[in-house]
Amino acid sequence: MSTGLAGVNGADLFFNRELSWLAFNERVLEESRDPSNPLLERVKFATIVASNLDEFFMVRVGGLKHGVRNADTRTDPSGLTPAAQLKAVAERAHAMIAALYDVVLSDHLPNLAARGIHVLGADTLDHVSRAGVTAYFRDEVLPALTPLAIDSARPFPILATLTLNIAFRLAPAAEGDSPRLAVVQVPARLPRLVRVGGAGPNRFVLLDEVIRAEFQALFPGQTLLEAAAFRLTRDAELELDEDQSYLDALEQGLRKRRRSAVVRLEIERRASDEFTDWMATLVGVERDDVYRLPAPLDLRALSGLVDLPGFADLRYRSFQPAEVLPPSDASDIFSVLDERDLLLHHPYDSFDPVVDFIEAAADDSDVLAIKQTLYRTGGDSPIVAALTRAADQGKQVTVLLELMARFDEQRNIRWARRLEEMGAHVIYGIRHYKVHGKIALVVRRTSSGLKRYVHLGTGNYNNVTARQYTDFGLMTSDADFGADASAFFSSLTGYSDPPRLRKLVMAPTALRSHLLKLIERETRRAEAGQSAEIRAKMNSLVDPEIVLALYVASRAGVVVRLNVRGMCTLRPGVAGLSETITVVSVVGRFLEHDRIFVFHNGGDEAVYLSSADWMPRNLDKRIELMFPVESPACRRRVLESLDVMFRDTVKGRRLLPSGEWRVPSLAAGTERFDAQTHFRQQATRDAGEPVGTTFEPLGNPPA
Repeated sequence: MSTGLAGVNGADLFFNRELSWLAFNERVLEESRDPSNPLLERVKFATIVASNLDEFFMVRVGGLKHGVRNADTRTDPSGLTPAAQLKAVAERAHAMIAALYDVVLSDHLPNLAARGIHVLGADTLDHVSRAGVTAYFRDEVLPALTPLAIDSARPFPILATLTLNIAFRLAPAAEGDSPRLAVVQVPARLPRLVRVGGAGPNRFVLLDEVIRAEFQALFPGQTLLEAAAFRLTRDAELELDEDQSYLDALEQGLRKRRRSAVVRLEIERRASDEFTDWMATLVGVERDDVYRLPAPLDLRALSGLVDLPGFADLRYRSFQPAEVLPPSDASDIFSVLDERDLLLHHPYDSFDPVVDFIEAAADDSDVLAIKQTLYRTGGDSPIVAALTRAADQGKQVTVLLELMARFDEQRNIRWARRLEEMGAHVIYGIRHYKVHGKIALVVRRTSSGLKRYVHLGTGNYNNVTARQYTDFGLMTSDADFGADASAFFSSLTGYSDPPRLRKLVMAPTALRSHLLKLIERETRRAEAGQSAEIRAKMNSLVDPEIVLALYVASRAGVVVRLNVRGMCTLRPGVAGLSETITVVSVVGRFLEHDRIFVFHNGGDEAVYLSSADWMPRNLDKRIELMFPVESPACRRRVLESLDVMFRDTVKGRRLLPSGEWRVPSLAAGTERFDAQTHFRQQATRDAGEPVGTTFEPLGNPPA
């Protein structure tokens, strides 16, 4: 496709992907600052920011460092080399982490203390409390500690990524010698927050503070010069051996990950410059990779405060998802699907019908086969339990279990082996392609012959995250969907050419080309003077070809409205390039995760849901699915949800041509509108429960 954009500088066309991701995490940080959020929820957002940064450094910064080590001078679509990206990322990340600690130390912890939740320093404890901490250290902690001396005969140890450690700088053994260094790893299996006795039940001291305070028990007779907690972040890229089986190669890759290069050193600010430089040299990082931070390191530890019993007023009000099906229908899910399609909008709708679907299939004597993809299932999955039970009963169970779900690899390996032990056919993903599509197929004997029932989703088969992530799921007995589902599984479990699908669209074989054709169709309509519009919601938009196609559409006059939660490299609102494109983002209580693509199509709107974002990895390197929503009632609900998301003026932000995200401006007399609150209240009304606040009927979004 000719874009007509030749000669335009890449920096004018694209935002940098990595900086766009950091901008997303800054929007999460805004929620941690927002006083309208309950205090413990603000603390939770702070821990999410910290956790997000951990993954960003392991994955994205690790990848950029690979490029620098390999002397890669190629530029990304925004025109930056890996080295230039690393420099920009370091500057932005240092500023963000400073802002994160500022809000935690100046807002969260003082306000928690005002409510009786204290995180204390070991040196501030009274005599009785300190004695209790010493006894705990002696009985529960000291036996688990292993001091590691570092000298010419004992090199710096291999410390696992993200583990917390304390470096002790000890006085020289003899006059004229250099100071000595020892490292103690803080046991990850012990609670980081140690409860302290005394006034009030919620007084805590950090485990690393306790270990530091009790250093004489670790180094009897030694003189301590200084001590500082530190933490290493390692490159998480997995390199698999092509000559091994997929499972063996993955397990070996996971072992290698523990020894991969360090990409970030976090060390307490109390460490001297000399000590910090010493540590940086030992672990092999550059100055920009060193993050000198106030205590406590690893703010994820504060999640222990978020889960304290009580303090209901410091949390969001509890929310119970609506039960879409009455108990009589839930017990006979196949009869419901014989009559109509079922659309579920999580977390506002209960995830129970999805679990019921697999459990009913496992226990129904008329079911012959169950086939399902699994990506991230959770720790105690009722769906995996049902599949295991079905296999044990002799049903044909086929599971495409993607082992390479990042950081869930070990759990998925355990699930795979358990399913195999029960007699299920387990496909360990597809080499070179992650299986990210969400689909379950049940083949059942009925009075009219075999019938296929299908569930398709935008999110994982995880009953826990289904209460935290927004996703859609479609359940149907439509024959075309059933035939496509069978063809999809057969193409991945056997030997066949890419399947010919009637309704489903699959990546990497057809999804990219299909999306481009849909965009081009709207472009041609606009060029012919017809009304043309594209509305889409996704997690990330970074695919250059899709972005260029949207620019061409905008130049032709297509109205393009995008709701992108995370990364967006498209630059909206640029004169002569993207004047008709608007981009908004919503970050709120629930993680926006569903993907909705709507094309005006001359008034006969084409409505799709998908597991795929508009990213090269999803379109070219993953097995993904996009599926149409055809039932009028289901289509109406998807379209209404999309309209609601574009209306948000509370948690919504609008992307400017400069790259800045701003709260949408309100027209005079317009009330602020929170999309997620609207959905929660709608679900509550549907469940017949009273609500205290309602919103005006939906109208046009604010400018």
